[in-house]
Amino acid sequence: MRDVGIIKTHGEEHILIYRMVDITLILLGFISIIAFYVGSWDHYYLLALTVAILAYSVIAELAGVYNSTYYSSLRQTVGPILFCWTCSIGVLLCLAFAFKVTSHFSRVAIGAWLIYVPSALLFYRLVFGRLSNLLGSNSYKKKSIIIGATSAGLSLAREIQSNKHLGLKLVGLFDDRSMDRLPAFPNSIPIRGSINDALHMAKERDFRHVYVALPMQASERIKEIIDYFSDSTARVYIVPDFFTYDLIQSRWRNVGQVPTLSVRDTPFYGLTTFVKRLEDIVVSSIILTLISPLLLAVSIGVKLSSPGPIIFKQYRYGIDGKKIKVWKFRSMKVMDNGNVVKQATKNDPRVTKFGSFIRRTSLDELPQFINVLQGRMSIVGPRPHAIAHNEEYRKIVNKYMLRHKVKPGITGWAQINGYRGETDTLYKMEKRVEYDLTYIRNWSLWLDIKIIFLTVFKGFAGKNTY
Repeated sequence: MRDVGIIKTHGEEHILIYRMVDITLILLGFISIIAFYVGSWDHYYLLALTVAILAYSVIAELAGVYNSTYYSSLRQTVGPILFCWTCSIGVLLCLAFAFKVTSHFSRVAIGAWLIYVPSALLFYRLVFGRLSNLLGSNSYKKKSIIIGATSAGLSLAREIQSNKHLGLKLVGLFDDRSMDRLPAFPNSIPIRGSINDALHMAKERDFRHVYVALPMQASERIKEIIDYFSDSTARVYIVPDFFTYDLIQSRWRNVGQVPTLSVRDTPFYGLTTFVKRLEDIVVSSIILTLISPLLLAVSIGVKLSSPGPIIFKQYRYGIDGKKIKVWKFRSMKVMDNGNVVKQATKNDPRVTKFGSFIRRTSLDELPQFINVLQGRMSIVGPRPHAIAHNEEYRKIVNKYMLRHKVKPGITGWAQINGYRGETDTLYKMEKRVEYDLTYIRNWSLWLDIKIIFLTVFKGFAGKNTY
């Protein structure tokens, strides 16, 4: 056996408890209600229960219900839980309709169960939240210190002080630099002394947790500090200053026994890839069915407005920077698709009268739902730009190409936040990219649903669309 240290995952045990309690409540509620209303139950009920548990577990995982931002806040949890359980009900109803088994179930019992589950899931989270606040009171908190008055140390201190559910109490920061060389910190975050002072306090068991938050380049100093605290029983943690790299979908991975960290990655792996594709197929199929008369009407309007094809196909960058053809209803008299593509501006003479109308209302983008079915685009994602614009902005906008970590979308986080249409200033493009990267960092099925919903109300038209 090789004498090496292996980094193991830790800290998600409480999230596992939430998963187990969710499944237990669904199961116990089903058994109790069916026993009360029906008395005995056959394999149809067992199948319905199994499908509901599997559907909810998968959808909740993908919707981010078990992310730390959700389990620590009941208010943030209500929407995702109701959404996940509604989707689970939808799966049950579809299967029941497909296999014609609805007559085998008690409508009263199943209805009571469907209402009970979200109520129980939200109620116990409310109780757990209150208990977490109680256990997070000063009398129960584990005393902790931070070595290093750095930006990483400040960020950690703020997290400890603002999140009671962590069960930590900040004693203070310790740094060997003199007070006149230390950065200005809030009064609520005290600097208590030198690292030697911290070691002395550790020997006296004045605290249990030590967080070393020095810059990564100070590796030798970090090793010395860790050696210092080996003369105590305090638990020592290293706070890697990875956030200087602007992490996007960062993940730990072990290559053999060597831990690695992906700095900038895609949110779509395995099941999430399948769910995203299923979302695109279902939503685009429904929308194309509903708008088929509108597609015909716009096609006729484009054909009558000026000579040329109805559909304009333009090369753009897709996922991983690969070229894709994006379809739009033609709105101009010309079809720029080369090394120089000029963005449409107000009163642009290239835009036809009918083209101006469909651009303002986003009707010109409806054929992109076909691109979604083809797998080139997604319903939600960063808007694709002409290749000429990509090559221009990648040179002047920091992290511009990172928006290609996912498929381009018909709508996105930037669009519903007002950054749609012409980007006539560098600032507008920088803000669009900022919102695109925020979407990639925080992707979840719930976020996609939220963006689609908000697009209906404020994402189709914009004052910068010409």
